[in-house]
Amino acid sequence: MAPISKMAEEHDNRNLPWVEKYRPNKLEELISHADILSTIDRFIKEDRLPHLLFYGPPGTGKTSTILAVAKQLYSPKEFNSMVLELNASDDRGIGIVRGPVLSFASTRTIFKSGFKIVILDEADAMTNDAQNALRRVIEKFTENTRFCLICNYLSKIIPAIQSRCTRFRFGPLDNQQMVPRLEHVIQQERVDVTEDGMNALVTLANGDMRKSLNILQSTSMAYDVVNEVNVYTCVGHPLKEDISNIVNWMLNEDFTTAYNNILDLKTLKGLALQDILTEVHKFIHKVELPTKVRIKLLDKMAEIEYNLTAGTNEKIQLGSLIAAFQVTRDMIVMEAS
Repeated sequence: MAPISKMAEEHDNRNLPWVEKYRPNKLEELISHADILSTIDRFIKEDRLPHLLFYGPPGTGKTSTILAVAKQLYSPKEFNSMVLELNASDDRGIGIVRGPVLSFASTRTIFKSGFKIVILDEADAMTNDAQNALRRVIEKFTENTRFCLICNYLSKIIPAIQSRCTRFRFGPLDNQQMVPRLEHVIQQERVDVTEDGMNALVTLANGDMRKSLNILQSTSMAYDVVNEVNVYTCVGHPLKEDISNIVNWMLNEDFTTAYNNILDLKTLKGLALQDILTEVHKFIHKVELPTKVRIKLLDKMAEIEYNLTAGTNEKIQLGSLIAAFQVTRDMIVMEAS
């Protein structure tokens, strides 16, 4: 029976998203935040694990860290009886805190010494009432249960819970940390990745390891080679040369030509004005412009971005963006003369 179960397991792994397939199972397999990991490792070795509060941007290893801790503490057989994991997709109002969470935390294990772990992922989505109820549960059952709360925004967790937990901030990963892990996955999956493709994966991820793996997997399934053009095309992100052309049209062509050229490019490549605006903003910081002109242009771009988030018409905002650049061009000419 063993070979059949092994084959079934391998088949399951083959169908898994790479994010789950290559999720670390031990603390030493995690690629970043060495100071946080060493502190937690000491807590485990000294059997003094406190309640934990992990916060920071998505894809920085918060959930992976606590799952690795749980897997280190419990064997696969014990895991389900000793760990309760609730996500934002589960109902986590006050009723859940008073029901399943309370009953799990309050029951002791007969055959296993030590404590249980309750993992509340995306805890910043919990209501204030639920958090207040949770505060009491945390306090009451500390003897046999440890709580780990995971969130993106610390400000959305009530101070009473923050003070009962040891807080750790997970910052975005840097390129040196992400590249080796990506290379490991590339090697395991036998993906053909070029150097500019790797740079594109890391750039688009912005320190989010989950995002980089998802982009890698989707690009490798859509194309034979993962290069810069294919990566940007797969995620619908404007290429650097597209942004360069857009800025060039806005500064050097007349309004109608620039508008039509950009509209055609947007339609052809399926680009969103929001993405174009973000990349143009980065581009502007690299261009030499008089300080007054730069400030005026950035202020106008910020206004356009605000309008876009409010759900305004993209064509009208595109016209506004081109107009801002044409005004900038006139200001540069006036300053020069």
